[in-house]
Amino acid sequence: MRFLQQKINGNLYRALQGMVLVFFGLFSLPYTALGSSSPWVDEEFSRVRLVTGQETLGDAGKVMLGLQFELKEGWKTYWRSPGDAGFPVSLDLAASDNLKSWQFYWPVPHRFTLFGLQTFGYSKEVVFPFEVQAEDPTRDVTLRGTASYLLCKEICIPFDAEVAIRIPAGDAFPSLEAGIIDTYIQQVPGLGSETDFGITDSFLEGENEDLILKVYAAAENHEFRKPDVIVEGPPGFSFSAPDVVILDGGRKAEFIIPVSIAKETKGVLEGKQITLSLVEGTKGAELKTVSRYKEIPAGTSIGILEFLPFLGIALLGGFILNLMPCVLPVLSLKLMSVIKHEKTDQQGIRKSFVATSLGILTSFWILAAAASLLKVTGFSVGWGIQFQQPLFLIAMSGIVSLFAANLFGWFEFLAPGGVMNRAVSVSEKQGASGDFLKGMFATLLATPCSAPFLGTAVGFALARGTWEIFAIFTFLGIGMSLPYLIVAAKPRLATFLPKPGTWMVWLRGVLGILLLGTVAWLLSVLFVQVGWLATVLVTGLLVLGMAALAVKSLALGKRFFAVSLFAILALAVPYKFSVSADKVSVSDYWIPFAQEQIASEVGNGRVVFVDVTADWCITCQVNKKLVLEQDEIQSLLLKENVLAMQADWTLPSDVITAYLESYNRYGIPFNIIYGPGAPEGIVLSELLTIDEVLDAFEQASNK
Repeated sequence: MRFLQQKINGNLYRALQGMVLVFFGLFSLPYTALGSSSPWVDEEFSRVRLVTGQETLGDAGKVMLGLQFELKEGWKTYWRSPGDAGFPVSLDLAASDNLKSWQFYWPVPHRFTLFGLQTFGYSKEVVFPFEVQAEDPTRDVTLRGTASYLLCKEICIPFDAEVAIRIPAGDAFPSLEAGIIDTYIQQVPGLGSETDFGITDSFLEGENEDLILKVYAAAENHEFRKPDVIVEGPPGFSFSAPDVVILDGGRKAEFIIPVSIAKETKGVLEGKQITLSLVEGTKGAELKTVSRYKEIPAGTSIGILEFLPFLGIALLGGFILNLMPCVLPVLSLKLMSVIKHEKTDQQGIRKSFVATSLGILTSFWILAAAASLLKVTGFSVGWGIQFQQPLFLIAMSGIVSLFAANLFGWFEFLAPGGVMNRAVSVSEKQGASGDFLKGMFATLLATPCSAPFLGTAVGFALARGTWEIFAIFTFLGIGMSLPYLIVAAKPRLATFLPKPGTWMVWLRGVLGILLLGTVAWLLSVLFVQVGWLATVLVTGLLVLGMAALAVKSLALGKRFFAVSLFAILALAVPYKFSVSADKVSVSDYWIPFAQEQIASEVGNGRVVFVDVTADWCITCQVNKKLVLEQDEIQSLLLKENVLAMQADWTLPSDVITAYLESYNRYGIPFNIIYGPGAPEGIVLSELLTIDEVLDAFEQASNK
């Protein structure tokens, strides 16, 4: 009887146990489907799932999740840059519902070495954090995707795992899996907790087979034990494991990294962007920088044989500036002043042209001083960047308007102490100060032009110290002054110009209209920066100023008082009425510049054409009309395997400035073509030709 009772009790216990298991199983079923993790997707050597840091979306509709891997002993998977072999983990969430955007993050990897090959990845376990943003935070988000990854041991096996998880809408509260996600967030450089160590400097040494990259790191409250630096660089360059030297009791570290260059690689590493990842255990710091040789400190001498070619390039580049459309208004003014000299007044002609040459040189010295000062204080500098400033554009518009008013004969005045009046006096034979200021004015108007050889010279100068900047800019000034200096040395050359006559009245009017065209161009650049309202107000004030000058019945002093008042009001306009103008693209094939996209597009076999331009860059506009908008080039840019990127530098942009500096360029236009045959890019000349662009496209397209 007791045995029967025990048996009944045992069966009852097991029945109750089964009911409890079924109850909790049913209770947990929706919790698993909607909760903090998806089911594991098991493979022979690994398993993978999604985990979420929140049970529900929250008001912001933003959730941090993780793609979690567990790997069997000895197996590994790969980082975003796998190294000499492998391919990175990827997650495709295109089939998801109510998903607006998402961002994938990479914890610091480990270096693996096998048969001399260097790879970077993870073993045992890893969680890749990623953040999702819901389209509508009041609705559930359903993530469906494919995790693609490669597992390697002695052999390598690719896998695709289908993963899915639903995150319901509602007030946010942390999930049971939040801790493991946070653990790996701390291992993402720049995303987790701040580390107390970082990279302080890097530079190249040697060349060709002896090329090395030196990286320096420092720590505050940390002692380096087994640090590593992983280098991500352009295609065709590989970076070996570093030789590490621990310094200063573990507070500093030096990494000496040999660089290998593939035989088919064209170009150099200098000037290319690289990413340095400093790894110490599970912590890391990341730095994007440009690979350069160590800059020569100011005051350090440079070999004369190395320097002379750049002085010659600067001389030629400065001379070619005279042929650029930017300088046309000033040349027209100079032409008028020369014609008014008597043929026999050779001494007057000489003084006039020497004064203009000195004005050009002085402007280049001022530019050199400003560039040196900005460089020392840590600012980025470039050729023509003053055209990115509204106040400069307004001031230049006013000065050019005064020149035009003078050519129209509305005033003839030379005040003893007035700088502006001296600038606009172009007619007096004894006005040496006016000739001097015309030279300075010519230089200012030349800066939006980047003539052939100019970019090379300016790039070399701005990458060096102060004295090199002054030397290069001096030779640029001498080059631009050469036509004036030649006439100053041989004043008889001026006698070949036609004699003064009534035709000069018509010529003055034509040249005045040309100057007004320059004003219109300056105002069009201003429009991009401050909007239509401010531009209209500035234009109105300029018109009022010129109207005041045209009223000759008023005393000259009153007219210039009115002009000064209108000038002050015009300079104040941007502070009150400035609104960024919306630029509308007139092309269906140009896309905004995205440097990070270039490598992947080239990897997929596409050709990428990058055009760095600006509304104030006249040479850019010439290239656009004569080359880029021609049918032969447009047909290329419209091909499916071609991606045309346009980087607009009309307004200041740190991203574009850094991109230019990575190619040792500090001015525009800058055009470069990337492709399977030229992954490092083919830099084109400042003045484009159709044949040059076609040849570069063909070279970049061929592997």
